[in-house]
Amino acid sequence: MQEQALTIADKTISLTRVHTLVIGSGAAGLNAAVQLRVNGVEDVLIISEGLDKGTSINTGSDKQTYYKLSLCGRDADAPEMLAETYFAGGSMHGDLALVEASLSARAFIHLVNLGVPFPRDAYGQFVGYKTDHDPRQRATSIGPYTSREMCRALIRRVRELNIPVREGRNVVQLLTLDQDLSGFGKPGRSRRVIGALALDAAENPEAYLAENVIFAVGGPGGLYKTSVYPEVHTGAIGLALLAGAKAQSLPESQYGLASIKFRWNVSGTYMQVIPRFISTAADGASDAREFMPAYFNSIGEMNSMVFLKGYQWPFDSRKVIGGSSIVDILVYIETVLKGRRVFLDFRENPAGFSFEALSDEARTYLTRSEALLETPIARLQKMNPGAIQLYLDHGIDLTQEPLEIAVCAQHNNGGLAGNLWWESVNIKHLFPIGEVNGSHGVYRPGGSALNAGQVGGFRAAEYIANRYRGWTVDEPTALPVVKQAVGDLLASLTQTTATVDWQAERLELQTRMSRAGAHIRSLAELRRAVPEAWAQYRRVAQGMDPANLTESLRNRHLCFAHAVYLEALLFALESGVGSRGSAIVVDPAGVPIHEKLGDTWRIIPEDETFREQVLETVAASDGAVTSAWVPRRPLPHPDSWFETAWARFREGEIYAD
Repeated sequence: MQEQALTIADKTISLTRVHTLVIGSGAAGLNAAVQLRVNGVEDVLIISEGLDKGTSINTGSDKQTYYKLSLCGRDADAPEMLAETYFAGGSMHGDLALVEASLSARAFIHLVNLGVPFPRDAYGQFVGYKTDHDPRQRATSIGPYTSREMCRALIRRVRELNIPVREGRNVVQLLTLDQDLSGFGKPGRSRRVIGALALDAAENPEAYLAENVIFAVGGPGGLYKTSVYPEVHTGAIGLALLAGAKAQSLPESQYGLASIKFRWNVSGTYMQVIPRFISTAADGASDAREFMPAYFNSIGEMNSMVFLKGYQWPFDSRKVIGGSSIVDILVYIETVLKGRRVFLDFRENPAGFSFEALSDEARTYLTRSEALLETPIARLQKMNPGAIQLYLDHGIDLTQEPLEIAVCAQHNNGGLAGNLWWESVNIKHLFPIGEVNGSHGVYRPGGSALNAGQVGGFRAAEYIANRYRGWTVDEPTALPVVKQAVGDLLASLTQTTATVDWQAERLELQTRMSRAGAHIRSLAELRRAVPEAWAQYRRVAQGMDPANLTESLRNRHLCFAHAVYLEALLFALESGVGSRGSAIVVDPAGVPIHEKLGDTWRIIPEDETFREQVLETVAASDGAVTSAWVPRRPLPHPDSWFETAWARFREGEIYAD
């Protein structure tokens, strides 16, 4: 790593020259840095808002899951079998499914060797359980903070390897240039990344020149008003979209019920103890009432649906008609359409509650859990006392107060498009890993995101070590690009044409996304939202809050990203994809979802032929967005004859384009 000073517009800024720049310090980025060192790439630098920022270290769930190949008992499993489960979710490329399956055991054991205490029996087997969309017992957990402990273990390893980390950095631009491929024996030109611009903690610009950039900035947490992403995490996919990186499956996000004072999924035991759902006026106190009984034929049916939300936490379009996702819709109606607030009250049973009226499944579960107790809080204390303590640790006492909830954005299955080495498909040397990489399609097994992030670090590091180890940045061409970008940034910070309120602008885009781009979608709403989004982006791109430069620049890429997401959603709906995954498409011409909701709540059924395709989206910096459906790549069935596979590995053929 080398440092030099650049003087631009009478201002001196630092330029850092580093072989591989890792942007982001969540579980995916940390592992990528570790694996680069393991593969012999010494010149590595991590830049981050902070090691204590981001989703990985600040979030979890009732029993946060890590998904992997089976490693216990007699359960037959193999990479292709696991890949078939991934592939069955729809709109996922087969080669990516096989890679995530093949490296899952390796990535998992690496975490075990770093000290993450995944449970095992007296014989050393890693015990597991079934998670959603999973036919085998492949899931494991260390409790609600699995990803946090992964980060802590990886941070320890980063420090042991003396990998430099610069905290307090906010990346504001990716730097790219067009590269002549004739020197590589190929015709034409190709775009590549050459580094990034950032602001330090004092909002001073910094420049980074890099051979490779690992882009590990997490999911689009800052795009939604109702979100379970931690508040410290906003995401930065918009930086790559502004640079022209191709994305895929952007409409495929996951939503579910979550608390909003302290952001946390109310899945698992929180629902299985069957709390009382109450709705209040906007003040959070007056006109309190139970609102769900009117929509069910009996109290037993209602409570059984609430119980099922523990198993079926994500909002699922397949469980809207006659299923537990009707609970999410009823909460949405109260909070969004009626402007009221919804709370879970664990202190009292729902009115008319009885164990005898529950479904056999719910009653049997509570019986076997020895939880046939008087109140929801007593049942929660019996089955999962840590769930109570978790909220107590964040200033919320479930024994004394109700818990406010909403339907929140939780995870984006889509993101940037990468190849089977996790390199961007259209910007060379850029490696999106973690949630920002859109490897998954419509459905994914619970916990597979943690595995995917680790696998991405292994793949990017191995490819860089074997194909991009040298320095190929043409500095006479690259340095003017850096200087121009820095000059434009300095001018933007001091010569904007308008002053804007960054908080008001952030709230506007987040409100638009939660209204038009979340789990309830319609053509009419999206056709209104798209032009509104671009109008806001043009305003934000020209304005600046002088007292909050970092947040103003963050708004630029967030606003651009939300406009691109809305464009992709509109294209998908106009294509006729219908209701699928964690979203429904409401339309007067659709089918009714519930006899007591009326004609407003009719939905367009899914056209399952689109599961054999993947939606690709690319944006130009002027806002021109192009989307297209492409056939998904099938599951590979490679020749695994040892002698020939060994030869291809020895010769490095596995890294060929």
